[in-house]
Amino acid sequence: MNDKEIKTIIADIQASPKESEWVEVKKNNYNPELIGEYISALANGAAYMGQSKAYLAFGIDDATHAIVGTTYHPKLDKIGNQEIENWIATQLSPRTDYIIQEIVENDKHIVLFIIDSAGNTPVKFKGTAWIRVGSYKKKLSDHPERERKIWQNTHNSTFETKIALSGINADEVLKVIDYPSAFRLLNIPLPDNRIGILEKLIEEKIINKRAASYDVTNLGAILFATDLKYFSSLSRKAVRVIFYKDNNRINAIKEQVGAKGYAIGFDGLVDYINSNLPVNEQIGKSVRIDTPMYPPVAIREFVANALIHQDFSIGGTSPMIEVFHSRIEITNPGKPLIDTLRFIDHTPLSRNEQLASIMRRMNFCEERGSGVDRALEQCELYQLPAPDFQEEDDFTRVTLFAPKTMRQMNREDKVRACYQHCCLQYVTGEKMTNETLRKRLEINDKNYPMASKIISDTITEKLIRLDDSSRSRKYAQYVPIWA
Repeated sequence: MNDKEIKTIIADIQASPKESEWVEVKKNNYNPELIGEYISALANGAAYMGQSKAYLAFGIDDATHAIVGTTYHPKLDKIGNQEIENWIATQLSPRTDYIIQEIVENDKHIVLFIIDSAGNTPVKFKGTAWIRVGSYKKKLSDHPERERKIWQNTHNSTFETKIALSGINADEVLKVIDYPSAFRLLNIPLPDNRIGILEKLIEEKIINKRAASYDVTNLGAILFATDLKYFSSLSRKAVRVIFYKDNNRINAIKEQVGAKGYAIGFDGLVDYINSNLPVNEQIGKSVRIDTPMYPPVAIREFVANALIHQDFSIGGTSPMIEVFHSRIEITNPGKPLIDTLRFIDHTPLSRNEQLASIMRRMNFCEERGSGVDRALEQCELYQLPAPDFQEEDDFTRVTLFAPKTMRQMNREDKVRACYQHCCLQYVTGEKMTNETLRKRLEINDKNYPMASKIISDTITEKLIRLDDSSRSRKYAQYVPIWA
């Protein structure tokens, strides 16, 4: 943390109310036991108030919040052979992240403890959990209503509400957030002054206001960052697009890693993918028409889903689009919350509801429950093999396939196509028949036994069943097994 960031935090502390659950100021009272208790109390107090950080500052007057300096030098403070910072850390349960910063301001020495808010459970020091009640330090056990609130706040905490960048000034906010694009995408008028812009960004939960500075939320950063490199915790969440020469990962032709927030860069990302995909040439009477090999609607929907439904808690990985000679794989971190077989009909469940809501509001994806249906309809229209939805412990993958003939399709391809076609028929109020499946797979009418065999295999896999209203085998209708 640089001096500018530390000074911004100190300015916030000076401007904050004198009594605060997450801020404590002192001059020289630096008893190690007392510091440990305050770290517990402030971490729990921050969680109680919904704050991401708490602060313990030495060298600031308690009454006036003026900078007075301190004689405390924590690096020189030891218990036995152990530095005070390490000793306190061993006495905290659970282990809580905090850092100690020192700075000289107006020739006065200041020590600042920056403490993470309590996580899934209150923080204890030597087995006792403390809490701030106004400016007083109390045992948490004496205030059960505050302990309940801590549990409620920490359990209700979402990725979107957490802080990506804290303690920055107004100019820095307008530098790291592409606010003109944000206002355009949200379809709201751009205020003609900076105060109006900041107030609207706060209203949209893109930033939070502190006493003398601002925080950028994860929601604001991941969607509207001018460059994700400004946000160290999110820079690894940039989307990667890789094009390969063949059908394996040995020879990569080119790779692009996104820099902008998802909303700011989404159209450019989709355009980049589509513009680099192969096309089919169709010769008309007088002109040649290039038709995309993959439906743009499907690319757009599946990429949007990968961004929205990813598990941001999985570190070191990001959404990835890999383009091979005869397929496209779109992968996002995180196990899906619903069975992949129910992607077509089920109302989507998302770990990131605020993110999903605002992406729909900006028309980057379809209304709830209709996007995957539309993407699969487009794949049928393009006469492509049925997409494959894969679920693993730590990722979800959608694979789109280039055109295949019936001879090139294996049993799994045919069964998957039959099941998805049956689902699409059902969700649109129709029923699958041998005839509709022949049309879907371009099977000649005289080869109806081929379609019957595919239907039989899909029934064997317990994916579809004969509809109860069917009266004869010749005119049999079929529905998904879950219908």
